[in-house]
Amino acid sequence: MKLLLALALLGASTSTTAVAAPAAISWHQCALNAADEEGKALDDAGAQCGELQVPLDYTRPNGPKITLAMSRLKATGNRIGTLVLNNGGPGGPSLSAALERPILKTVGERYDQIGLDPRFVGRSTPIDCKLPFAAWPWAAGTTRASFARSVEIQADVAKRCTAEAGSVLQYINTRNTARDMDQVRIALGEQKISYLGYSYGTYLGAVYLQMFPGRTDRVVLDGPVNPTTYGPRLIRHVGPQNEDNLRAWATWTAAHNSTYGLGSTTRQVMASVDLIYRHVATKDLQIGTHKVGEGLLPILFWASLNDDRDAGRADAAAIIQLLRKAVDGPVEPDENLGGFLDAVLAPAMSQPISAQTAIACGDRTAPSDPKVYWRDIQAHRASEPHFGTLTRGISPCAFWPVQPQEAPTKLANSERALIVAGEYDPRTLHENAAVLQQGIRGARVLTVAGARKHGIFGEYDNACANQKVVSYLFSGNLPAGDQTC
Repeated sequence: MKLLLALALLGASTSTTAVAAPAAISWHQCALNAADEEGKALDDAGAQCGELQVPLDYTRPNGPKITLAMSRLKATGNRIGTLVLNNGGPGGPSLSAALERPILKTVGERYDQIGLDPRFVGRSTPIDCKLPFAAWPWAAGTTRASFARSVEIQADVAKRCTAEAGSVLQYINTRNTARDMDQVRIALGEQKISYLGYSYGTYLGAVYLQMFPGRTDRVVLDGPVNPTTYGPRLIRHVGPQNEDNLRAWATWTAAHNSTYGLGSTTRQVMASVDLIYRHVATKDLQIGTHKVGEGLLPILFWASLNDDRDAGRADAAAIIQLLRKAVDGPVEPDENLGGFLDAVLAPAMSQPISAQTAIACGDRTAPSDPKVYWRDIQAHRASEPHFGTLTRGISPCAFWPVQPQEAPTKLANSERALIVAGEYDPRTLHENAAVLQQGIRGARVLTVAGARKHGIFGEYDNACANQKVVSYLFSGNLPAGDQTC
């Protein structure tokens, strides 16, 4: 279940001050201790791990340093070059990215694969706002009182981040992460790097292309983010697509009514969904030791409806079946729902949510008046009844203590890339691909027709798309025009 002004540097310059060449990376085994399962998996795969010191503030290259953590899985065959991987987020760790999609084993025949945790993420120098639960995003609910509660939650996130990490917040943004990537390129001794980024990673890759033209070889951007709207309100416009995906799931579930008992028609399944929503407007659902109310319920639906393959729809149906049963009284969760609630409603997600928040708030400002969000939600309640309170809700960025230090990156280049997009992606709309292509004029778009999935390459079992991406990575030849699988 997978999200977040004084100077604009739109050309090749990486900062206002030249940065000295970074030190070499010292490679070592990945496991930190006997309990480090991630490190052990990397070691078992033959990977190495390493760290690189980079400037906290690129305008003071000789000032304080932070650490970037990375893994390297060397090419097993005839090596083409180095492929840097990013899983998205913002705030998503990528140290183990090479192990998370089986198809990358094929890619790894020709590439050294670098799983890089961005600044302040994962094993890199971290940020942790000590959040009691995964508080952003959080839905606004149906009433002014529930909306006010969501405002309080987001203001508290900003307050905690100010207290725990206020001295570094101004240095957490995508442009600095792109600068970090170039320091990694230099430290690896590469004239050019290749890049594979998913979701937010498409924005990071696009920013790198703009800031460092000519320093990439082959670039794949999967699940394209709209570079003109990326920031704290990144998901504001995806409510309608998620409503459509919910109805498509309801149609599938109606055909499996004997298993899930949510209704034998699309209308009946949607009525079961609406019953759950009406219930939490007045009373929380008791699921195991957790309570699920208006703030959390849309997140459960959002997280569940991200894959239109049968297995994904079955997982969603099982979760929503439990939610429907909880309307009639307390229920015990299955492993999937229980694990999700355990993570979201406990401090376990504090670090990734802290990083996600800091990056989004560091990249673009958000309206500071809560009334802006309330009016937006109210205007779209009828058309986005299940997701609008989440996608249009307020974020901690409304209360962020520092302003972005640079203007958002404006894309205007002729770099080359392959943009991969699902036709009905519920997270990053398909139309984003065209917007991204307008800024990266040498890019081509590969659309997977009918796909209601965020993340395609190596994730969606589409042989056509997988073959075309691998072919591009191996040959370096982009298609002459946009293509559809």
